[in-house]
Amino acid sequence: MREKKTIIISNRLPIRIERRNNELHFLPSEGGLATGLGSIYKQKNNIWIGWPGFTPESQEEEIMIREKLTEENLIPIFLTEEEIQGYYEGFANEVLWPVFHYRLSYAVYDIDYWKCYQQVNQKFAEILDQQHIDERDEIWIHDYQLMLLPKLVRKNHEQIAIGYFQHIPFPPDEVLRGIPWRDELLEGLLGADLISFHTYNDTQHFLNSCKHILGQVVTNNSIDINSRSVSVEAYPMGIDFTKFDTLAHSPQIRARAKEIRDYYKDKIIILSIDRLDYSKGIIERLKAYESLLKTYPQFREQVILYMLVVPSRDTVSQYKLLRDEIDRTVGHINAVYGSNEWIPIAYFYNSFPVEELSALYVSAQICLVTSLRDGMNLVCKEYVASKVETNGVLVLSELAGASKDLQEAIQVNPNSIEQIRDGLKQAIEMSEEEKRTRMDESIEIVKKFNIHHWVKIFFKRLRESKIQQKQEMNRRIRPVVRDAIIARYKESKRRLFFFDYDGTLVGFEKDAAKATPTESLYNLLNSIQDDPANQIVIISGRRQLALQNWFENKGYFLVAEHGAWTNFPDFNWTSKDNLSNTWKIPVKRIMDKYANRTTGASVEEKSFSLAWHYRKAQTGLGLQRAQELYDNLQYLTKQYNLQILFGDKVVEVKNSALNKGSAAKEIVNPFKPDFIFAIGDDATDEDMFCALPEYAVTVKVGNKKSDAQFYVENQKEAIALIAHFTSNSHE
Repeated sequence: MREKKTIIISNRLPIRIERRNNELHFLPSEGGLATGLGSIYKQKNNIWIGWPGFTPESQEEEIMIREKLTEENLIPIFLTEEEIQGYYEGFANEVLWPVFHYRLSYAVYDIDYWKCYQQVNQKFAEILDQQHIDERDEIWIHDYQLMLLPKLVRKNHEQIAIGYFQHIPFPPDEVLRGIPWRDELLEGLLGADLISFHTYNDTQHFLNSCKHILGQVVTNNSIDINSRSVSVEAYPMGIDFTKFDTLAHSPQIRARAKEIRDYYKDKIIILSIDRLDYSKGIIERLKAYESLLKTYPQFREQVILYMLVVPSRDTVSQYKLLRDEIDRTVGHINAVYGSNEWIPIAYFYNSFPVEELSALYVSAQICLVTSLRDGMNLVCKEYVASKVETNGVLVLSELAGASKDLQEAIQVNPNSIEQIRDGLKQAIEMSEEEKRTRMDESIEIVKKFNIHHWVKIFFKRLRESKIQQKQEMNRRIRPVVRDAIIARYKESKRRLFFFDYDGTLVGFEKDAAKATPTESLYNLLNSIQDDPANQIVIISGRRQLALQNWFENKGYFLVAEHGAWTNFPDFNWTSKDNLSNTWKIPVKRIMDKYANRTTGASVEEKSFSLAWHYRKAQTGLGLQRAQELYDNLQYLTKQYNLQILFGDKVVEVKNSALNKGSAAKEIVNPFKPDFIFAIGDDATDEDMFCALPEYAVTVKVGNKKSDAQFYVENQKEAIALIAHFTSNSHE
């Protein structure tokens, strides 16, 4: 048996190919992702699949490139010019990039872009299938260009471990809703076992999108998809701290940093490094710098903004316009405020090697990051890692993901020219002691949560997710488990069935009055009850009158309102004695208050309980109000000996003496069955599962945390399971 392997998949391979004098040169990428994953994909058997960013000129050249890259455990996917334009330049960068960075007006919803995005994601899936993968392998998919891929992989590899990491922000559900294909994108990601983002806010935006757009149920930052629990976590990406720290300490870098400082005559260097993009806040940064020079003229000739902009897509109209505006703004500031001895802005539109970047980090007293929206922004972390021995201040946009990690930075709103300006002033005037204290705390964070730590904790969590899924699957009613239950059933002589009603025997309806028994349900239950050895108990939170109307004269024992009413043992209805209802007055007053504030919510009064329903309320608002209601009712629970139950779109309050567990035991003890089967979907059924004897077969409807031995996925599976008893009733 071969060892399991790890497969990394991203849009780009960690390598670039250049043609010089008719010869191909293969240059390794110096990006953070390539560094962090280098220790993984270079191991024996592991591979990295992606586009090499290069189009071969012939079939022979393609074969040569493929063979060369395969030696490095890299599997190339070659894209046609049409695919690059539709999938990458089109859908990824003209739909997903602007929407995910909150620039909806820049999005181009072209159906041909979408078709090409689907086509290329399918192409990645097909290349993956050619790698002879095993269900024990692990797959890590990266970023927004491949959002459909997790589902495509899951389709052919049901048990394989799939992780997905998004490196850019994830927008709120109302922003995502603008994309016509948002459902398919969300469903694509839900093919993964672990979905991760840089920040907690991004995880919540994703979970809210699944909840409000797809209608998924979210429990403890996880979503259940066909009995597979999908975890959604925040794991902020780090950098290779040792690499930048080592560079900063090297004599060559120190010498180059001194050259830079000497060239600018010991002025305070404010460093900014960005790729050309409208999400980076470059224009806002320039306006803030101009405001600094205008408002605080004492800083003129004392500071210099060293601004490096790395070329990116400057042939695209939005980017070309941005570059032109940057050129004009830089020219304006230098012309208005500059002098023969001093130019306010040193502007470079270029790419620099990492050694030059390191020298800039070491020499700069201030690093300025003003992203309008950024998944993480690693420049600020690289700056911090370069300041172990030299002082510096980080002025950081609060809308960059890194702001959640680097709390000691001067944080500013990038849309406020005044805040950026005053942040720069604070940095310039800050004492050396405060600079050192702030920077040391940031260094500690960046050093600990480095790129290698990020990779390690991601894979650890992915493996934990698969173990958790396996444990959950062991509880699921599979054919072998079902057959074992039926075998016990056949061997028994006196059987008791406890059936919850809503969510178990019938599905949920927005209008609870419409959730009535069907003819097929009557036939199913009668078929079980007709066996002299069988006795059905319908145990529900429903009112006594409702159960009586539906099931009178059927021969079933009925338990209503969680045990407040029962027709056991002689089919005559009796209620619990000595139960006070004085608590209803204050509880109903509070429930009415929240019902009046929440469209679609209502209060149902039963004999010995009150229920606040919010099935018809707006999804997020209903849950929020329910939680507020729960908090407001807490002080009454001890005073009146009450129990508050969070059910499916309902908050119910009842006397704690009433519960399905006590009601079930009152039937089990005198009945003395040798086979018990109990099934339910709600929190109220947990009391029953706990109270029944150990030999009872207990089943939860839905894969939620439960004291039940087993579970079925949904109400339809519950009915299908119950139906198996009918085919074996008279044998």
